[in-house]
Amino acid sequence: MVGIVIVSHSKKLAEGVLDATKIMADGCPIAVAGGADDGSYGTSYEKICNAVDTVYSEDGVIVLVDMGSAVMTTEMVIEDMGYNNVFLLDCPLAEGAIAASLSSFCGDDLETVKQQALSAKTEAKW
Repeated sequence: MVGIVIVSHSKKLAEGVLDATKIMADGCPIAVAGGADDGSYGTSYEKICNAVDTVYSEDGVIVLVDMGSAVMTTEMVIEDMGYNNVFLLDCPLAEGAIAASLSSFCGDDLETVKQQALSAKTEAKW
């Protein structure tokens, strides 16, 4: 299955998104990197690396972020790790994670999981 990493400035937000994905796709490989190393708000290079390693497989990994420095830090991690099948996606964090986790759990390939996550940008809520 395609792995999913949730990166947020808030540990609670990252864990909340994880909880929401488990409602529909429990068993999908998802890891979170929430908050700074000292527990405050922020992002952590080390936490993101560890999260990617936790869910990494040849099927690939997508990384979803909340905003700002999460993007920059994740870009550095992906570049430094050197995987060619780990991708940062620009989509809504919660909706994208749920769509991607369902797709991954159903056995879809990396490209399909990416497209499902990205489709959350245009999906109407009602």
